[in-house]
Amino acid sequence: MNARLESTQPAAAAVDAEQSIGQIAVQLPGATAVFRRLKLDFCCGGQVSLRQATADKNLDLNAVLAELSALQRPATPAGVTEPVALIDHILERYHAVHREQLPELIRMARRVESVHRDNPHVPTGLADTLEGMEQELLSHMEKEEQILFPMLKSGGNPFVKHPISMMRSEHVGHGAELDKLLALTNDATPPQGACNTWRALYAGIAQLNDDLINHIHLENNVLFPQFEAPAPAQGCGSSGCGCS
Repeated sequence: MNARLESTQPAAAAVDAEQSIGQIAVQLPGATAVFRRLKLDFCCGGQVSLRQATADKNLDLNAVLAELSALQRPATPAGVTEPVALIDHILERYHAVHREQLPELIRMARRVESVHRDNPHVPTGLADTLEGMEQELLSHMEKEEQILFPMLKSGGNPFVKHPISMMRSEHVGHGAELDKLLALTNDATPPQGACNTWRALYAGIAQLNDDLINHIHLENNVLFPQFEAPAPAQGCGSSGCGCS
């Protein structure tokens, strides 16, 4: 798995009310769930601007813009390494986001697999793969939230290396599942002529890939090492090597 480590990024551009809802759906992962709830047709009717679409449905444009803007999640601020603050960030930026991402991706994958089942590029089995990932991630995150993170927030203990080792092992499995996703979706690249739902699905998968890689990076490389004490060094005098 090729990890792309997270870095501080400039603030995302504001959502443009004159942009078509189809473009927003493709470019802003998570927007499809907002549009679906508001009954805004981003697929076949996606050429309409957000301003016009909200006016046609008598929706508050500013409220919709605010909801879409909230989906533009920033990268981890530089220098966040203190365990309590880092854990709180992981919970908010990654655990909560994965719980939002996966149900919508599963719904879109089932739609694409059904509607485009005769297309040779259809990602057959994608929805089932995403469902399996969701169950694994939910179980993994619950173990962190209920067992490991409270231990780390309290300062750790001599036995914390065991749950950390388990989480590291499960992270390897998550990486393998991401590889399957990218293989099924041609590296999250939609085929020529793909509809807005198909394109939005792949944009969401690309974000899930980046988010999960960055999530694992923060835990494996920043959080966990703070509680994994190195083995005691062997002094020359105790080894009897006679070099003193």
